[in-house]
Amino acid sequence: MPAQPAAAGPLLHLEDIVRTYWLGTTEVQALRGVTLEIAHNEYVAIMGPSGSGKSTLMNLIGCLDRPTSGSYRLEGQPVSEMSDDQLAEVRNRRIGFVFQTFNLLPRSDVLHNVELPLVYAGIPRAERRERAEQAIARVGLADRARHRPNELSGGQRQRVAIARALIGNPAILLADEPTGNLDSRTGADIMAMFDELYASGQTVILVTHEDDIAAHARRTIRLRDGHIESDVARAAPATARQ
Repeated sequence: MPAQPAAAGPLLHLEDIVRTYWLGTTEVQALRGVTLEIAHNEYVAIMGPSGSGKSTLMNLIGCLDRPTSGSYRLEGQPVSEMSDDQLAEVRNRRIGFVFQTFNLLPRSDVLHNVELPLVYAGIPRAERRERAEQAIARVGLADRARHRPNELSGGQRQRVAIARALIGNPAILLADEPTGNLDSRTGADIMAMFDELYASGQTVILVTHEDDIAAHARRTIRLRDGHIESDVARAAPATARQ
């Protein structure tokens, strides 16, 4: 599954994004005019303390939420103007999600968990099985394809989640605290996999509160109180300099 070819213009562009919530009669401004661009084949970490707006920003980038105001364009398409059905299609076809809690179906084997996005996309059985097997092999679990999640280690379950996220050849691999439920050694293995995916051409966006996880990225965006506090690019990932 090769990464999407680079296209003219940024992969995503957010312009003056505001997201406001109401808690009873109290207005909460989670994002206060965020503007940023992320290019094809970038490796970006989004950081910030609790309440900074990083989870809200992740939900907006992943089309799980809508901005109160502002503009979001993904590959030139106006996401902020899309219908619910259009947003669902974008989530299924253009964004691969990796969550801290894995979100696997406990009664289904690895193969079925990985092929699930293609089931929703209406891909014929033979094609989706072939693509699922390729994705499983890509994350080093070819010999675990018929195992259920409770027969796998935490690191193996996260690899399954990564394979599922990659199967649709997404424009963005969006990972929310991907090592949060893993020990340090297993977490390092998972981060090495993200490094390899980035090197192969995949755009990776990590949401994390851990500096050592963010150090794998080539760019770190820090949020505070709904604003971008800093946006710093590095010449190479920290792992490449060790």
